Amino acid sequence: MRGHVHKRGSTWGYVVDVGRDPATGKRKQRTKGGFRTRAAAEDALTEVLNEIRSGTVVAPSSVTLEEYLTEWLTTVRPQLRETTWASYGVAVQRICWGLGVRKLQALTAVEVERFYARLVNEGGPAGRPLAAKTVRNTHIVLHRALADAERLRLAMRNVAHLARPPAVPHVERATWTADELAAFLEHVSGDRLFAAYVLLATTGMRRGEVFGLRWRDVELSARRASVTQTVTTVNDKLVLGPTKTNRSRRTISLDPTTVDVLHAHRVVQDQERAT
Repeated sequence: MRGHVHKRGSTWGYVVDVGRDPATGKRKQRTKGGFRTRAAAEDALTEVLNEIRSGTVVAPSSVTLEEYLTEWLTTVRPQLRETTWASYGVAVQRICWGLGVRKLQALTAVEVERFYARLVNEGGPAGRPLAAKTVRNTHIVLHRALADAERLRLAMRNVAHLARPPAVPHVERATWTADELAAFLEHVSGDRLFAAYVLLATTGMRRGEVFGLRWRDVELSARRASVTQTVTTVNDKLVLGPTKTNRSRRTISLDPTTVDVLHAHRVVQDQERAT
């Protein structure tokens, strides 16, 4: 592996011979110019040679961000829940719309921050401004994708790590009082999903967890239920999957009222199945 510095006009540059392309047999070189002094060019050359020797050098590539993200999204799919992968897909579409034509290795943190500002102020592909939380979620996806690119030596650095997403303002959520909740449950007492409403109200289970509950997960005599799966929707299709996190797999206690409601629900369900 050889390299040298040279002067062109009033500036200095370097050339590094990185061997031959195994596919074409042609000599491959890495060059860079624009250094003001010979010493600066020599320092840069030394850094590049050290990177090559240590295996941390990033080979020049013309791959665009859209090309990389499209392949990345396929690669990470086995690692993600179906719902998470679907949300990643939406974020990737948004990123490709705003930054997709940029070369992966040429993307800058400034461009990323301008993109975030554009989403907040002007909007994305749909043409309407996006909430700060939506933009921050987009940032999370871009950050993970570029972290993988950096790890695989496809990019020098993760520029999303340097970019700042918009701050998400704290919004105080309005919640029902005990009297309001009681009034609601009385109003829907004859609804087919009344048992689900009661579970949501008395256990703190997520909606998908309630829909994923099976009778074999419930022990009415012991007044407890095991949360082991969820039911969600992806592209208008029901998806059965694991809980959101490992900590979400848990056993919860059921109060006597909830047990009575579930027992009544099962009686009705058994009658319907018998007819």
